[in-house]
Amino acid sequence: MILLSLKNLTKSFGGLVAVAGLSFDVERGEVVGLIGPNGAGKTTVFNLITGAVRPDDGHIFFNGNSLEGLKPHRIVYLGLARTFQTIRLFPKLSALENVLAGSHCRMKSSFVASLLRFPSQRREEKAALAEAMRELEFVGLADRWRDEAGSLSYGDQRRLEIARALATEPKLIVLDEPAGGMNDQETFELRDLIARIKARDITIILIEHDMGFVMKVCNRLVVMENGALIALGRPEEIRENPKVIEAYLGVDD
Repeated sequence: MILLSLKNLTKSFGGLVAVAGLSFDVERGEVVGLIGPNGAGKTTVFNLITGAVRPDDGHIFFNGNSLEGLKPHRIVYLGLARTFQTIRLFPKLSALENVLAGSHCRMKSSFVASLLRFPSQRREEKAALAEAMRELEFVGLADRWRDEAGSLSYGDQRRLEIARALATEPKLIVLDEPAGGMNDQETFELRDLIARIKARDITIILIEHDMGFVMKVCNRLVVMENGALIALGRPEEIRENPKVIEAYLGVDD
């Protein structure tokens, strides 16, 4: 079943065409890698999918819904969450509070109910706290729940950002360079975490430059160059694709 569909997606910034007529589908339950050289347009695609920028042309459909014109918080509510290439946490808040920020989109209590601490609001808050702790435990940070996010190691901050995304109850998570800056042990643990997220029936799209990592965790790869799609297929197919080899390594004239 197709969960995400991009149709002729196009985005320019001034005279620079960042995404040029890009089309591909993502099936429910897949781990899809979006790869390509620096400047290929990968992060722009993520920004288009998540509503951070709007396309000049083309359409995005998620779980049967058009995302056209929707603001990022509405897209999150539909079940599409993300992490960022540059970590974006609340550094002075605790790890638990950062994850609770992700669950906000699922809370239904009104301003008045929250202000007056109605019983329904207290029950909802208690459930959100329990769920946030479960997500921290899931990513291996349950023992750091009190710690300020800014005091955590780089790898732990990456995992905390994933826990916050999971707290939104997503159907699809887009991960922007999740292994970037990680050491070998942290990268190995991230591979395991992605496998466990997939086992929760959550679909994943990721951008990553570590090709060994990509080849191990992804079911399919989408390869971009200069904003356009140049290859699409299983990792073993992409590894031998002449266009991909040329894009990454170049060829002699």
